[in-house]
Amino acid sequence: MEHFTISWVDITIVIAYMSVIVWWGLKNGKSSDSQSYFLGGRGMSWWMVGLSLFAASISSTTLIGQSGDSYATGLAVFNYNLSGVLVMVFFAIFLLPLYLKSHIFTIPEFLEKRFDSRSRYYFSGICIIGNIFLDAAGALYAAALIIKLVYPEADMQTLVIVFALICASYTIPGGLSSAINAELIQAIILILGSIVLTVICFERGGDYFLNLYENHDIMAKLIRPVDDISTPWPGLIVGMPILGLYFWANNQTLVQRVLSSKSIDQGRKGVLLAGFFTMITLFIIAIPGLIARDLFPGLESPDMVYPNMVLKLAPAGLLGVMLAALLSALTSTLSAIFNSASTLFTMDFYAKFVPHASSKQLVVVGKIVSCVIMVIAAIWAPQIGKFGSLLKYYQEMLSYIAPPIVATFLLGVFCKRINGSGAFIGLLFGLGMAVVMLFYKTEIFGHLHFLLIVPFLFVASAVVTYVASLCFAKPYTSKLQDTTFSMHDFRFELATAYTKPWYDNYFNAALILVVCCFVVLYVFA
Repeated sequence: MEHFTISWVDITIVIAYMSVIVWWGLKNGKSSDSQSYFLGGRGMSWWMVGLSLFAASISSTTLIGQSGDSYATGLAVFNYNLSGVLVMVFFAIFLLPLYLKSHIFTIPEFLEKRFDSRSRYYFSGICIIGNIFLDAAGALYAAALIIKLVYPEADMQTLVIVFALICASYTIPGGLSSAINAELIQAIILILGSIVLTVICFERGGDYFLNLYENHDIMAKLIRPVDDISTPWPGLIVGMPILGLYFWANNQTLVQRVLSSKSIDQGRKGVLLAGFFTMITLFIIAIPGLIARDLFPGLESPDMVYPNMVLKLAPAGLLGVMLAALLSALTSTLSAIFNSASTLFTMDFYAKFVPHASSKQLVVVGKIVSCVIMVIAAIWAPQIGKFGSLLKYYQEMLSYIAPPIVATFLLGVFCKRINGSGAFIGLLFGLGMAVVMLFYKTEIFGHLHFLLIVPFLFVASAVVTYVASLCFAKPYTSKLQDTTFSMHDFRFELATAYTKPWYDNYFNAALILVVCCFVVLYVFA
């Protein structure tokens, strides 16, 4: 593996940055009661929600995985973010109000309010497993990979453990408030650092990118042929939105930040702010990754693209800032995962089985669970290198898990006939399909792209859920209160929004985001 050397100035900057993050996180932690520890006291403003949401979403699969995929296959990887922005608009308008009105701590808790405890336990278990083996382990692996470039003799397992301890040092004592306040700094450093790196990339390889664009090279296009190996165009319509809904609307790690907002309006504005930040990843992640094809041809692994850009392009002094920006993405992701996974176990399992546990007892359990999760993820992280690339590892796993869960949520929100038994049967059917896919995907779908497999899994789960629901009684009216979409409430919210100044109307911000998405799609079509 290629390795690099950095100056003591850069090392000092990185150490100082990590120290400040830990200090700031501990300083702003809240752990006096369960609501403070797990949801930051539900007092976060829209800009805090937006920045922390963006920082938590820029995980190893985004920063390292997407830049690497852009290097290998072109700009089409940005379609995940582009469809994600449209999903965020949908989430902010239709789903977020129901989550906040339900006063839930976890997304699985919403399933219990809408259906029953069986769905809650199932989804919470799936989320915890995903947090540990997909998200936390992936972020730890990426962080260790970067440090190993500078110190190749270092042991991967040791690096993983050290990085896990750094992230846990402020997240476990201070809870969500510590994580969000640290993410505010991390988001700013990440954005500014990535902008600087983008400018350097364009100075050295901008002509290469412009030449690709002007000559209509497929590498500079978002819409690809149906047989494209990276993102066939039907996948943009039938595959990505389903995965995007899981990532942005059903993912405890991200949605927990929205649940901490002061109000529905503050939460909506925070999600939309994160949408605007996500739009710029085209310029600070995807395009620099494509330019890297010219700057660093023949890299042995796509996961090495972003670390190479940071370590080779940034001058001394600035390199330390860029490494801090890179570690910001990974640190914020880990802190988000540790807190969300401990919240899931504590509120969905421990609090249910020990109903008389005090608020302080729940906080103690949450801290213990975070430690256990950290240990398991650290042990598993080195195994991820066997999957080829972080993005491939994450997308393949997610494409099997997400469709049944998204189908259950959408049917639950928009179809009042769906009941608890139908939802649980649909989820179990989806789990069975996921297991079958792990062993017999090629026999069933041949070499069909996973984005085109996703809708089949989604529709099959939706049909089973609906048909199974018809075999049981209609849900009680109490199960539909604040858990299902109401056209009356939607019209009222729309009318109320347009009594405010145009700049304070979240519908206008949502409309601007949608227009931006289609403009980008047109320009790079």
